[in-house]
Amino acid sequence: MDKNFFVRELEAHSGMLYRVAWTILRNDDACQDAMQEAALKAWEKRDSLREARYFRTWITRILINTCYDTHRRGRRVVSLEEVPEPSAAPPDLTLSLALQALPEKLRLPLMLCYSEGMSYEEVAQTLRIPVTTVRGRIRRAKGALRKELNAE
Repeated sequence: MDKNFFVRELEAHSGMLYRVAWTILRNDDACQDAMQEAALKAWEKRDSLREARYFRTWITRILINTCYDTHRRGRRVVSLEEVPEPSAAPPDLTLSLALQALPEKLRLPLMLCYSEGMSYEEVAQTLRIPVTTVRGRIRRAKGALRKELNAE
């Protein structure tokens, strides 16, 4: 893998990577740090990627592991006063709140599938879980969202 391919692919997937990091970390600075750290790790381990067509899955897995490491270390604590106001309101605030209320293990597969357009197989490969588990988690997430949204 040459430098141009790596940079081009990383830039092409930067929006998706940020959203994945945000799903786990919920902090802009921590997301940026995790993305940079994941990019550095990926560059150092670029020879481990056997097929270029799996770059997106590969880099997403590296980012998820980096986010979990960051989360475990708990190195980001932000007071409520430091949290910036969102620049634009989400399209549906109720849906956004319901999504945030989901546990991460349900929210992440749902987000990867519907927000990032990954297939169930790609999600399973990225999260290193069976496809049947992905289907089950997405079904449970949809059920929880449906229950939460119908309750209101």
